[in-house]
Amino acid sequence: MSFGDPNNPYGQQPPQAPQGPYGQQPPVPQQGQPGYGYPQQPPQQQQYGYPQQQAVPPQQQAYGGYPQQAAAPYGQPVPGMGMPMGYASWGARLGAFLVDGLIIAAVPIILYIIGGVMAASSASSASDVDTTSCPPGDVQCISDAYNTAAESSTPVGALIVMALAWLLMIGGTFFLIAKEGASGQTPGKKALGVKVIKETTGQPLGFGMTFVRYLCRYLNGLLCGLGWLWPLWDDKSQTWADKLAGTVVVSVK
Repeated sequence: MSFGDPNNPYGQQPPQAPQGPYGQQPPVPQQGQPGYGYPQQPPQQQQYGYPQQQAVPPQQQAYGGYPQQAAAPYGQPVPGMGMPMGYASWGARLGAFLVDGLIIAAVPIILYIIGGVMAASSASSASDVDTTSCPPGDVQCISDAYNTAAESSTPVGALIVMALAWLLMIGGTFFLIAKEGASGQTPGKKALGVKVIKETTGQPLGFGMTFVRYLCRYLNGLLCGLGWLWPLWDDKSQTWADKLAGTVVVSVK
């Protein structure tokens, strides 16, 4: 007679897991009990009273560890990028216009004055016709004397000087257009701290649109120059030419 395992004082056999049909895997034990030969993962616990939410992936960061900022709407200045914000005052715009005018017109004005003096001296010499060598009553001789004086007094030098002044004025204007189209600033605008930009993009206009804007500036002189005075009460400090070209003048100080 066997009394079983001597370590089992009661003589009972340990419970065994039920075996399934031949060829099938044994049933998986309930949670909380380790299955024989099957490592289990700990169940995910849900906080009482608070439904769990899916994890939100972290925002991508730019190189260097700085988080990226949302892009500003098209046509709006981006903070921190050096974009000018305030509109230029009417006084600053007037000062820039006067400085640019002085730069391109100083030399031509001097040349025009010289040409005018030369033309005046030629006209005065033409009025002094010497007819003393002509016999009295010789109309042909007197006529020839006047023609000779007129031909000799033609202000050719004055015309050349004035033409040179005109070419310098035109060349200076195109210089200003090129500078403003490339950077938004002429020498006068740079000295006064103002800049011309496209209202929708914030960028310089380029040569073509700047040339169109200069043509539109002639409209500012209509109605006794009302277009030049329009920035005094306009919300964006625009002249009529600015409104037609879609530009604004901003302060970059």
